Amino acid sequence: MKAHSLSDPCPCGRHSAKGRPVVYGQCCGQWLETQLPAPTAESLMRSRYSAFCLERAPYLLRTWHATTRPASIEFEPGVKWLGLEVRSHTVQDATHAQVEFVARQKSATGPAVRLHERSRFVLEEGRWYYLDGDAL
Repeated sequence: MKAHSLSDPCPCGRHSAKGRPVVYGQCCGQWLETQLPAPTAESLMRSRYSAFCLERAPYLLRTWHATTRPASIEFEPGVKWLGLEVRSHTVQDATHAQVEFVARQKSATGPAVRLHERSRFVLEEGRWYYLDGDAL
């Protein structure tokens, strides 16, 4: 697990209305460092990206829907996450949403790659969960 200060810019890259980076403690850290649920599917997706950056497997597993959750998560050594672009956030109904995003990463030994996905989320008992996604 990688350390991250609450006053550092958030790994998810969110910016304020004034164009300034939002600090981790006021962004994804609100959910990664507490038991508070992310308020929207987009916030959950951003926090899951940050959790991948910070290698927080317990958070990723806790926010993955039980019907599709893997038994464990392994992080590839030396991966550097390079950025996140949220392309759209669509609320389908009161308990379903989709988020389209592009995440970029570079492995220790290979070229940078892009993960372009449309992810599906479900709200159950006041908590959003990642359900699954389609690679685009």
